[in-house]
Amino acid sequence: MSEEYTDNKIETKAADSSSGSYAPPVEKIPAKEIPDQELYHAKSFWTKWVFCQDAKVIGVQYALTATAIGMIGLVLSWGMRLQLGFPETFSFLGPATYYQSVTMHGMIMVIYLLTALFLGGFGNYLIPLMVGARDMVFPYVNMVSYWMFLIAVLVLIASFFVPGGPTGAGWTLYPPQAILPGTPGSEMGIVLMLISLSLFVIGFTMGGLNYVITVLQARTRGMTLMRMPLTIWGIFTATVLALLAFPALFVACIMMTLDNLLGTSFFMPEIFSMGEKLEYGGGSPILFQHLFWFFGHPEVYIVALPAFGIVSDLISVHARKNIFGYRMMVWAIVIIGALSFIVWAHHMYVSGMNPWFGFFFATTTLIIAVPTAIKVYNWVLTLWRGNIHLTIPMLFSLGFIVTFVNGGITGLFLGNVIVDVPLSDTYFVVAHFHMVMGIAPLMVVFGAIYHWYPLITGRHLNQTLGKIHFWITFVGAYAIYFPMHYLGFIGVPRRYFEMYDSPYMTSGVGLNQFITVAALIVGFTQILFLYNLFTSWYKGEKSERNPWKANSLEWHTPDYPPTHGNFGKELPVVYRWPYDFSVPGSNKEYIPQHVAPSEVPNAKVEKT
Repeated sequence: MSEEYTDNKIETKAADSSSGSYAPPVEKIPAKEIPDQELYHAKSFWTKWVFCQDAKVIGVQYALTATAIGMIGLVLSWGMRLQLGFPETFSFLGPATYYQSVTMHGMIMVIYLLTALFLGGFGNYLIPLMVGARDMVFPYVNMVSYWMFLIAVLVLIASFFVPGGPTGAGWTLYPPQAILPGTPGSEMGIVLMLISLSLFVIGFTMGGLNYVITVLQARTRGMTLMRMPLTIWGIFTATVLALLAFPALFVACIMMTLDNLLGTSFFMPEIFSMGEKLEYGGGSPILFQHLFWFFGHPEVYIVALPAFGIVSDLISVHARKNIFGYRMMVWAIVIIGALSFIVWAHHMYVSGMNPWFGFFFATTTLIIAVPTAIKVYNWVLTLWRGNIHLTIPMLFSLGFIVTFVNGGITGLFLGNVIVDVPLSDTYFVVAHFHMVMGIAPLMVVFGAIYHWYPLITGRHLNQTLGKIHFWITFVGAYAIYFPMHYLGFIGVPRRYFEMYDSPYMTSGVGLNQFITVAALIVGFTQILFLYNLFTSWYKGEKSERNPWKANSLEWHTPDYPPTHGNFGKELPVVYRWPYDFSVPGSNKEYIPQHVAPSEVPNAKVEKT
């Protein structure tokens, strides 16, 4: 697609950040090893916008599909809250409907919204642009991965329309009750859920291999691993986790499907149902819990690590300051990813495990908090004495830090066996989980959308509506989940369709009503955000090129917004990390990654 480079004498002078003196060339920007990637060029509307192989379009397709199914999850949460706040008021909210709403809401938000948004949406759009590639290395496979995701979503939605409705087994789908009569959706509902999850894993594996190989093999010249934006480090590490963790979910889904349809006994012990002995025997329900949570805890970091990376970049750009401790941040991401595979059983303290196992998993849970705390310190130190611009992306980034710290502190409580056992089945866990896994990542999603929306559309979102959206979402989230901690302390059980009569829980009645009203207000505010998102696409204020004055490559493409192939005739060459802001000795307030040292001769930049 582009001409071969014939002259490989590319400038490599580096400045010593401590003395300002120039060192002789210490590295060579490598010559091109292979010709440029030949891209598929669309021939019609269908191959340009529907069956598209351009990673940017695929990223938008992922994001729109995830948002659509996420709105269904939001509506389901309203039904749950109406029942809990005002029981026996709404005739359409029976016990079966409630448990089905709980199950579908949980699975939709964790898997089909957050995972798909961070990896499928931001991963597809940003990886090629940020590492200086033309596209993903396997564009056709990338397209197929999206369509597998879409089919998985449609199969999930189909479960609403089968006899018995969707499964009401709880979002963790624990057997044996998940497939026994009496549980809502125990026939076709659970089968469609398991098939949908299996399809999701197959589709993600196609996309995930693309992300990893693109980062390792398709970076432009000069883009070393330690010059990549932290956004890419977060998405890359999360993808590796997913490729290792999702197989556990996949095999659990296949085995439970066989238990349900063929009468095998992978997870089904000898059991009686409705007074009759069933033909199962010898299976282990605990085995399913181990498989589910071996996937389930890395899943927390599959969502969190991209959020960590994105928020690092947002803070650096909008505080006009280089990220504090870049290498430490990279290693913290990698260490968190590694440790996430040895903490899963802290979700299972009440399953009857050996106390020594409890001790081991409590210890690893506390250890994983250390690299996470390092990241928080580094964010705060990046902000320290920075030129902080309180833009909407920065507001959401600050909201994320506060929310993640609050949710993380309650996680330290639940990581200890003696505290977790009495709190495990209460609303304290619901509050903790939503603060860490719900509100905090969504803060980053919103901040990232406000930040990169001009890159995607060439227009800004409405800033007034954006600030209204932030403040109602941020304050409203605390109005919803802070009181739930108290509900947990007084013993209000989660998973219950209706709060039972107890003199110890009278204060919970008014709180539940308050939480429900807050949830409805916050939910309707997200509709305001969607209105802003879609109307600004064609009515929003036109954006100048690189409106945030960022250094990373995605803002420096020949065309704005970037077109098919990303970088025109020649790929950029990278000389530095993406965090050269307010560099001493430079007459520029920021120095993009592709700017050669000779263009900023007096800048005392970091060696990278």
